[in-house]
Amino acid sequence: MRLPKVSLPELSLPDLSLQNLPLPGLDRLPFSSSSPSPTDTHRRVLVTGGASGLGLALATAFLERGDRVIIADLAPTDDRPDSVPADAHYLRLDVRSEDEWQAARVEVEQIWGGLDVLVNNAGIAQGGRIEMLTEDDWRQIVDINLLGVARGCRTFVPMLKAQGSGHLVNTASLAGLVHPPTMSSYTAVKAAVVAISESLRWELEPFGVDVSVLCPSFFRTNLASSLNASDPAASGFASKLIDRSERGADEIAAEVMTGLDAKQFLILPDPDARKSYRAKRFLPAAYARTMLGMGQKFAAATRATGGSGAEAGGTGATGT
Repeated sequence: MRLPKVSLPELSLPDLSLQNLPLPGLDRLPFSSSSPSPTDTHRRVLVTGGASGLGLALATAFLERGDRVIIADLAPTDDRPDSVPADAHYLRLDVRSEDEWQAARVEVEQIWGGLDVLVNNAGIAQGGRIEMLTEDDWRQIVDINLLGVARGCRTFVPMLKAQGSGHLVNTASLAGLVHPPTMSSYTAVKAAVVAISESLRWELEPFGVDVSVLCPSFFRTNLASSLNASDPAASGFASKLIDRSERGADEIAAEVMTGLDAKQFLILPDPDARKSYRAKRFLPAAYARTMLGMGQKFAAATRATGGSGAEAGGTGATGT
């Protein structure tokens, strides 16, 4: 997808002075249980959306630990993406398809006889002011980012419960905890993924199944290529935040693996995510001022270009 060039002011997620804020014991929020287990290798791992971005970085990190990995993505099984590591198994899985989820379970059972870690990572990006997001935009992001996670959990939880062990890892986003303007559909589904994960945490703990939810802030990835075309100005804003990040997927994956070793529930794998989450929890007035300022700046910028941002360098994005 080609995104338009839109001139917008420099906006960012909350940039609050928290360096001296006394938050003892909260370097990683929350919750850490048990000690790290970096030698726990040879696990059986399935990663959705694993052919690129964070999914590929996580799959590679698992492989480097000595784990066995199935990478699932949209390319046909007999047309394995070049990005997939040679020592990973590959299968096609569209997370919108109940039939393909069931086929994935059958394959896991045939290859390994069980599963230790399910990483529900497949997803798309989306931005847009509420009046410009279409019904199709909402249906698409709910079907992939939210129901894709629900389908994965529903498919494999019976297997994990029967084993009496396993780990569900759901990729959400800082946007599931911190909710900037012009991202209502994306923040809604990511917040829902956090909520599903917390509910499952309490539901599955009696069965020996761990749950983690990943909430990174913006990092360099190909996620911007999935942005919708309904609101070019908002999509351009989101794309800028992704592209200018100092961190890449490999760095985020390394921090995630540390959190998984410690069996953390909520994994905030970068300083921006931790700072923004602290700001919302402990400095609500400053957080509100920051978010309101973002909304006001975006409104002023789009008013200056007639509301769509087209005059500032784009007439719309072309979908693929």
